[in-house]
Amino acid sequence: MTDEPSQPDQRPNAFGLIRSDFARGGAAIRRGLARARSTPAGASLGFAWLFRPFERWIDPFKAEPDAKPPRKALAFIWFFMKQAPGPFALLIGLSLMMAIVEVGFYAGVGLLVDLLASANPQTLWTDMPWLFAIILGAMLIRMVAPMVNALIVDLTIVPAVFSMVRWQLHRGVLRQSYSYFQDDFAGRIATKVMQSGPSVGDFLLIFIQGFGTFAIYGIASIGLFAALDWRLALLLSVWFAAYFTAIYVTVGPIRERSRQQSNARAVVNGRIVDSYTNIQTVKLFAGTKHEDGFIKDAIQQQIGRLWAVGHYVVGLRIVLALLSSALMLGAVLICISLWQAGMMTVGAVAIVLGLILRLNHMSNFISQQINNLYRELGTIQDTIDTACQDVLVTDKPDAHPLPPIGGRIRFDDVRFTYGGRAAAVHGVTLDIAPGEKIGFVGRSGAGKTTLINLLIRLYDLDAGRILIDGHDIADTTQETLRRAVSVVTQDTSLLHRSLRDNIAYGREFATDEQVIAAAKRANAHAFIGGLSDAAGRTGYDAHLGERGVKLSGGQRQRIALARAILKDAPVLVLDEATSALDSEVEAQIQTALDRAMEGKTVLAIAHRLSTLTEMDRIIVMDAGRIVEEGSHDSLLARGGLYAKYWNRQSGGFIRAEAAE
Repeated sequence: MTDEPSQPDQRPNAFGLIRSDFARGGAAIRRGLARARSTPAGASLGFAWLFRPFERWIDPFKAEPDAKPPRKALAFIWFFMKQAPGPFALLIGLSLMMAIVEVGFYAGVGLLVDLLASANPQTLWTDMPWLFAIILGAMLIRMVAPMVNALIVDLTIVPAVFSMVRWQLHRGVLRQSYSYFQDDFAGRIATKVMQSGPSVGDFLLIFIQGFGTFAIYGIASIGLFAALDWRLALLLSVWFAAYFTAIYVTVGPIRERSRQQSNARAVVNGRIVDSYTNIQTVKLFAGTKHEDGFIKDAIQQQIGRLWAVGHYVVGLRIVLALLSSALMLGAVLICISLWQAGMMTVGAVAIVLGLILRLNHMSNFISQQINNLYRELGTIQDTIDTACQDVLVTDKPDAHPLPPIGGRIRFDDVRFTYGGRAAAVHGVTLDIAPGEKIGFVGRSGAGKTTLINLLIRLYDLDAGRILIDGHDIADTTQETLRRAVSVVTQDTSLLHRSLRDNIAYGREFATDEQVIAAAKRANAHAFIGGLSDAAGRTGYDAHLGERGVKLSGGQRQRIALARAILKDAPVLVLDEATSALDSEVEAQIQTALDRAMEGKTVLAIAHRLSTLTEMDRIIVMDAGRIVEEGSHDSLLARGGLYAKYWNRQSGGFIRAEAAE
């Protein structure tokens, strides 16, 4: 079973494999239990006491804090299976019991046929009471087992185990380094996380209740056939060997192609999400047809991957169908020969043919599930490749929290490159006093933003150190480091949550009064009062849409400024923080910015040089190095690169030719 609406429920269970009336009865029971649970009437009938233990059996959010799933598919599956041993052990026990009960049931029916052929009708019930007791017991077990199966699967495994897998993978992905998210589609990563739970759960259910039941059923049948005649046992043993050999031979090719197909499906999803997320760009540049082609190409690749899987699956199903036909034919011929020779009773023939028919039904159903099994295995491996990569930026085992700081910062011969390419920061040494306000100037690619990203440890240094109040940031925890720094960037991203949640994001327990005060200081309170969303929420309760698309660029930056003001960290970073504001609005909030910067160490990046004239010091960077530093007036007097920028700027911005 899967809770994904786009994928129909194809999960087998012990009874679905044999397509008996009891399977349909089990499905009806599951539906009835689900309906009963979802209605007040169900609770009044007393079902709650039955449901509650299964609902509470597994806590999906209880996990080892540092647990990391293995990188191999089967080990990955076992990693999660062993976190829910009870439900899966009970399912295995049910499968084992039901396989034995089914075989015993057919044996009892065969004995009953022989009994009816020779027994006295008047003493039938007293001649072999144990036989009727066995048949009745088997029927009772077949009735109760679907109920237990439904409780385990639908109230424990699907809600809890599926969610447990997703939750643990999500926690791992969320702790990935910043560069991890720069190299992939967010939609593709989300697809991998969301499909992980159903893939692991469905694989285990198919394997336990499908292949596991089939194997146990076969072993029990071979034992029963051996008691009847060695030739029947040999026939069934050879058939099973050929059956599983055919499956084994195709495991590798189907698994790899299923992994490729899963990746292709995630690419389709990622491209679609990318188009929807950037819908404004699509509309502004009339890119509808371009996006059609972009996504069509991904869908065509997915179709090709589906065909590649289908070739092997169809070929395997043809081979298994031929093997099943051969088994049936061989069993009929042997049974007739033995009966003709007086070596087998009619009841024994009924046992053999009944079991063979059931094995054929199970075999057909298993062959239909092979594609699902391999698809889930391929999906799991593809999920591992995406979601279980090593984290590049990690805390040291002995990392300590950064204590309260005054804001002294030192860059000590800092060196960094992106993936071994040309140096982004090369030998930067810089001391910043507590409360000092530093402006950074330079053309695009000079290393300004990279230096800030290194300060908040989005990347690890190649060489050198960064110290805050004497503490090497490499020795502190990332969480406490980033709590000490407020950052307002040029590309302001807001969460699709309420205005209140967005402003208070850096200060979780802020009061409404504190949120409103911060918004007022950022000159955002006035426009917030006029906001509303499709759900009818207004003002600070209104949701902003993905990445804050309902707001203008200037409005988004004012919300980001309010968030930084409320966070009130001792270090404030402004990376083109007013670039989306017009001159009038910028003038309105400049006083608020001045107040927000009071007593804080400030690092401000701007191409509009007029915004940096009041900084205590201006750092001029070029090609990853500091080439000039000083006050605005002293740099102008020096007549160097900064003076060149200032003299050639247009409207307060550095023009591209100024860097030549």
